[in-house]
Amino acid sequence: MTTLAQAAEFYALRGAVRAIETLSWPRAGAFGAWIGGLGYRPLGIRRAVVEQQIAAAFPEMTQSDVERTARAAYRHLGRNAAEIALAPRLGRQGLVDLFEQVDNWDWVEQAMAAGRGIIAVTGHVGNWELGGAYFAARGIPIDAIARKQANPLFDEYITRTRADMGMVVVHDHEAVRRTARSLRDGRLVAFLADQGVKGLASTFVPFFGRPAKTPRGPAVFAKRLGAPVAAMAAMRLPSGRFRMHIEGIPVPDTGDRDRDVDTVVASFTAALERVIRQYPEQYFWHHRRWRRQPPPDSSAYIRVHG
Repeated sequence: MTTLAQAAEFYALRGAVRAIETLSWPRAGAFGAWIGGLGYRPLGIRRAVVEQQIAAAFPEMTQSDVERTARAAYRHLGRNAAEIALAPRLGRQGLVDLFEQVDNWDWVEQAMAAGRGIIAVTGHVGNWELGGAYFAARGIPIDAIARKQANPLFDEYITRTRADMGMVVVHDHEAVRRTARSLRDGRLVAFLADQGVKGLASTFVPFFGRPAKTPRGPAVFAKRLGAPVAAMAAMRLPSGRFRMHIEGIPVPDTGDRDRDVDTVVASFTAALERVIRQYPEQYFWHHRRWRRQPPPDSSAYIRVHG
């Protein structure tokens, strides 16, 4: 049931989206970046969390570097929101044309030709929504595993927006049942796998040198179904267009399934870290990524990077 507060929140969002839809792509992005920047200053929404996490991840940064990166991260989020609002009206070719560089597309074609689908792992980095839309626009059938939003009106809106961009949304409570079937049908199944969720099967793996609770689901499906795995990220370039990073992740077969799963989790997390190090201002530092920690000397922490 929708509360009055949720309705007010949603209709404020819809008003902002309608305003953005009247703008060109560059102006919408600039407007979104300005709005996002207000979250850093003067509003200061989670500013301490963002700056603390950037400083811990990049100890070589000066305080001014940290502040500059944090401010840019807020602007990036605002620009993302504006781009997502406009993306459905671009059409398939318009979405493809947003990307000026794609790394390793031949890996995708070879994996799809094998008929086992693809497990795509990404994080809250770059514009992850446009990343999924790009695959759909290239004719790759894609399921996006997503958590249900607390606000049902917003959940309906984002689900419809993703569908308009060619993605099939599968809520996480349906993921176990749907993912196996989708992979057998030769679909790409995309997971956001950079947040440790309470109650979700996870492994602690290194992320910027510290243990980070990370979902095991993508790796479990890879081992169970023999599906290939890739880390993927759609990163904004100075031109305003995007670069699609695609990195195949080896799935070992040592005979120890749990160990192999943990190795895959560590490997795709390390791949995402490499991208974030290139574009630190395009990561979602607002989430307390290292809040949950394993007990000291716990075997739950996998001390490997691949």
